[in-house]
Amino acid sequence: MRNGGGACERWWSVLLVLQAAGGLAPCSAGASDLPLVLNTWPFRHATEAAWNTLQAGGSELDAVEKGCGQCEIEQCDGSVGYGGSPDEHGETTLDAMIMDGNTMEVGAVADLRRIKNAIGVARKVIQHTRHTLLVGESATMFAESMGFPSEDLTTQGSLSIHLKWLNQNCQPNFWKNVIPDASKSCGPYKQANDFSKEENALEKTVQVHNHDTIGMIVIGQNGCIAAGTSTNGAVHKIQGRVGDSPIAGAGAYADSTAGAAAATGDGDIMMRFLPSYQAVEYMRAGMEPAVACQKVISRIQKYAPFFFGAVICANTSGSYGAACNKVPGFTQFHFMASNPTLRQPSEQIVDCI
Repeated sequence: MRNGGGACERWWSVLLVLQAAGGLAPCSAGASDLPLVLNTWPFRHATEAAWNTLQAGGSELDAVEKGCGQCEIEQCDGSVGYGGSPDEHGETTLDAMIMDGNTMEVGAVADLRRIKNAIGVARKVIQHTRHTLLVGESATMFAESMGFPSEDLTTQGSLSIHLKWLNQNCQPNFWKNVIPDASKSCGPYKQANDFSKEENALEKTVQVHNHDTIGMIVIGQNGCIAAGTSTNGAVHKIQGRVGDSPIAGAGAYADSTAGAAAATGDGDIMMRFLPSYQAVEYMRAGMEPAVACQKVISRIQKYAPFFFGAVICANTSGSYGAACNKVPGFTQFHFMASNPTLRQPSEQIVDCI
């Protein structure tokens, strides 16, 4: 018995070493509802691209990259990819992240300029660096070194959005407590000596589709999980602004021992609560995905009752759910799911709470 126990202990040690080295994935056995592709908004082609990648033998990370990348190509809803959401100087910049739920590695880019395939660059951060997040002009330099072409992300559409905004005295914008009055004029601004008490004005102005993202969860047949996001951020954002999308635990989070979640909406508010991480921890504690999503939305409501946002959640068995905050103009949230039971990518709808 003593010798047998020692052998088991040695084998267990070998397993742990192999897992840490990437030789074994900490995934559970496949369930009947797996594989699963889940993504925010009715971006069907993105779901199909991810699903087809899995069916062709690609990994979960491959599927996330292909799915989010499809939205970057199609400029989904104007909120993903080039030519959308110009900042206050008229430039479109991109944010993206991808997370491996087996190794807990994250690759992310923020304020990425002149590179169209943001999710692809985020994947390269995992593959070719020991870092997690690269930002701004330096992220662009990294992308170019990885072979990504430098391209203008401005289009006639984004120019039109920017010019219309300028003609409306730069309304709405994200400034506060500055002079001249940001609610009536364009900058340049300087800080005001006397702070007003209008600090929650943006939270009380619902701007549906002003902070959109594709967030995607992929769970393979073997239970391995990956997640990712891609967005061009908030329209008319202040230069240098980074929202929740490229932040692990905020925009998305994946853990093959518990589940995954992804968020969409007003990232400036949502990132303060790490909703994706919190939802995964709720599922780890045994909560059903839909309930976990509802609970993180409720947490944010206490502080920002008028925020625009939604979360999708999936656990290791392939069960999934979603939740959103009910505000005028946004009473239901549409998202996509694909698994063996559904047979094809299907649009799902959940009532907001």
